[in-house]
Amino acid sequence: MKTKINALVVDDSMEFTSSVKEYFKNNAVINIVDIISDGEKVVSYIFEHQDNIDIIIMDIIMPGKDGLAILEELEKMKIKKHVIILSSYRKDYTIRMTAHFDVDYYMLKPCDLVSLEARIKEIMVENKNELYADKKVSHEVQMRVTDLLHTLGVPSQIKGYQYLREGILMLYQSTGLIGGITKEVYPEIALRYNTTASRVERAIRHAIEVSWNRADYNTMNKIFGHSIDYDRAKPTNSEFMVTLSDALRLENKVLPIFN
Repeated sequence: MKTKINALVVDDSMEFTSSVKEYFKNNAVINIVDIISDGEKVVSYIFEHQDNIDIIIMDIIMPGKDGLAILEELEKMKIKKHVIILSSYRKDYTIRMTAHFDVDYYMLKPCDLVSLEARIKEIMVENKNELYADKKVSHEVQMRVTDLLHTLGVPSQIKGYQYLREGILMLYQSTGLIGGITKEVYPEIALRYNTTASRVERAIRHAIEVSWNRADYNTMNKIFGHSIDYDRAKPTNSEFMVTLSDALRLENKVLPIFN
């Protein structure tokens, strides 16, 4: 029985690769099989060592050949591997393009290596193709999120409703995402709905504005209490989603999961 997850790192940043190598050198689950800094050498290496690679951690911008070109060649060769894109490149178009190649996750640098480790384990150990899928959450919790959004006056026909629902469930499942709403939550939702992270952010903001204008004061006060400054007219996207995810945790007596 295989006990280690073999990860190939494709990145030309010496600072980043050194920190990854140091962090995972004694890891009981994840083994860094190699680090490649030249995009031209990646595809041939994967072809030759594909039986010894479980997951690829790859930057988009690489010398010689970029990440999208590498993914395209692997697809043509019918080589399927789990992939985490880990990059400081934040263009929404590029993030959307990675979804075409069934990339498991897109993380923005700088990132916490503890979070990277958690993402690898979620994909490989728990055998999930999509992180934070609704199947991880009970039907009752999903329905409770729906009830809360309806109670707060968020119309179900607007795009921001679905995005809010996804974001709240993601934060309910992992409080470690609270500090990464812009860098992790929005891009993940964007990948699911084939849109951009900026459009997700705007649609959620609009949904909260509609909610704040439609819901009554007593309902808002009951849910948000003193966590929101009413003089500011409405909560931020983060405040809204985090407050509702915390309320769900309290209702269900779920301990925070900081991963």
